[in-house]
Amino acid sequence: MNIIEKTDDEILAIANPFWSHLIKASNDGKYGEFTRHFSHDLLLGLNEIEVGKQFAKSELTRNLAESVEFIGTIRRGDYITVLYRTRSTKKEGEWLGRLVLGYEDDEVRIFGASIF
Repeated sequence: MNIIEKTDDEILAIANPFWSHLIKASNDGKYGEFTRHFSHDLLLGLNEIEVGKQFAKSELTRNLAESVEFIGTIRRGDYITVLYRTRSTKKEGEWLGRLVLGYEDDEVRIFGASIF
């Protein structure tokens, strides 16, 4: 099955636990745990040193609020992008969270994750 054929409710049942896991691992500064559900290709493309610096120095990535607001999805090719409105527990304002999901070896994996 192609992930883009799932309804938004089906996608959120998968995406929300992934996103919560990413926020907790980011706040805790646990890089290995943060990348646990990443696709093989995403892991190959990561620069561990740069990600490690983010975990160590970024006030935003270490202080993300656990509550988020689902904004919508974007379906393209074999992937679905889930968009969230997120906040920091230390910084004022709102950020856009992006989670890209798809199948790898018949399992849903994370192909992209970012905060803008």
